Amino acid sequence: MTTELHHFIGGKKVQGTSGRFGDVFTPMTGELSAKVPLASKAEVRAAVENAKAVQPAWAAQNPQRRARVLFKFLQLVQDEFDELAELLAREHGKTIPDAKGDIQRGLEVVEFACGIPHLMKGEFTDNAGPGIDIYSLRQPLGVVAGITPFNFPAMIPMWKFAPALAVGNAFILKPSERDPSVPLRLAELMIEAGLPEGVLNVVNGDKEAVDAILGDADVQAIGFVGSTPIAEYIYTQGCAHGKRVQCFGGAKNHMIVMPDADMDQAVDALIGSGYGSAGERCMAISVAVPVGESTADQLVERLIPRVEALKVGPSTDLEADYGPVVTAQALQKIKDYVALGIEEGAELRVDGRDFKMQGYENGFYMGGCLFDHVKPDMRIYKEEIFGPVLSVVRAKDYEEGLNLANDHEYGNGVAVFTRDGDTARDFAARVNVGMVGVNVPIPVPLAYYTFGGWKRSAFGDLNQHGPDSIRFYTKTKTVTSRWPSGVKEGASFVIPTMS
Repeated sequence: MTTELHHFIGGKKVQGTSGRFGDVFTPMTGELSAKVPLASKAEVRAAVENAKAVQPAWAAQNPQRRARVLFKFLQLVQDEFDELAELLAREHGKTIPDAKGDIQRGLEVVEFACGIPHLMKGEFTDNAGPGIDIYSLRQPLGVVAGITPFNFPAMIPMWKFAPALAVGNAFILKPSERDPSVPLRLAELMIEAGLPEGVLNVVNGDKEAVDAILGDADVQAIGFVGSTPIAEYIYTQGCAHGKRVQCFGGAKNHMIVMPDADMDQAVDALIGSGYGSAGERCMAISVAVPVGESTADQLVERLIPRVEALKVGPSTDLEADYGPVVTAQALQKIKDYVALGIEEGAELRVDGRDFKMQGYENGFYMGGCLFDHVKPDMRIYKEEIFGPVLSVVRAKDYEEGLNLANDHEYGNGVAVFTRDGDTARDFAARVNVGMVGVNVPIPVPLAYYTFGGWKRSAFGDLNQHGPDSIRFYTKTKTVTSRWPSGVKEGASFVIPTMS
């Protein structure tokens, strides 16, 4: 049965009025499960007006009271954790254990944001000049927005709205139209936690809604996660409209495997990070770089049986390694990339294109694929596939492996597997990538550090979560203060100095 979803504006479910709808599928069965309204410019404007009206009162609450709302939200999500994970898995396709990880990593940023009374502290200098004190304040921007992707429908919305709300902003969330149910439910739980109605609004939509957010003069800042072409579009358009913008795009994450690496550990790492969540992660390892032919031969021969043995299953199968991909279009795109790799001359050692799930023949399933002898000039190396496909690019020595990561246009995450401290330290210092793992395949920082890539994986100066999120969602005001008692200096026509 197909249901009709809604927007969430002013603390209430609001039916779409644009007359346009997107399809929401259940990836494990391929069935159409819901219709999601695609917002018009007027609907986006209604959300912004709601947010603008209530934001000053929310900002005027002291930080400790705002934190109490987040603490209550944490408890409500924990109470509903299993139901949220099942909803997320059903609509996205990832397994329930993976869905729980999605929610948990989002909650960790909410936990970080609960420290907002400390995080918003400014600076103070007593007697900076004769009778003069200088201090700084962090103040919210006003109405801000987040445009979030399908692959983490709980985590990334929380990464965006938790710090933004904590510092006193109102928030407009435009989640992916492919799996919007969990973001909508999170907004409802925020209201149950005590957030004033209208401070957090959810508008579903496509490019029309995005352009409406970009062009709205009352939206002061935008955070985005998605593909690089769209990240660049939102960044350039947002900046042109005078907004503060942070956009995170695509990735092609390398894992360099040195000859001295623990090979069992390296293979386990590649299997989990390359094929987990069907490869639909911006931090997935999609390129293995064994150093030396002997290392490469060992690695590939160990990988082949592991990839062949991957258990692909429905999202509800707790024993499955990964589930289906998000849509039929995504599945076809991945298969097209595999065909392209063969055409380009790469050696396909494991072919998962013909995988069919018994009893779920219409689901969007893709078996694991493994390429060997991939070259840097091939499109399957240059472009983000976003599926369960691992490419092996052989490097003759350490410098060549390091340069592969350095020269690629994406710079999101990278890893090196070695037992040698000198190699690891040199790699961490010299690699031109934003997040580095040493014997850690998915180096996603914890919530109190910042998350963000380099090069064409990110646009903007500040990263997600951690201290950067507080900086991004606030503006700094510096006050120079002197009380006039006893001051008789007369007019001064020169710029103040430390003299």
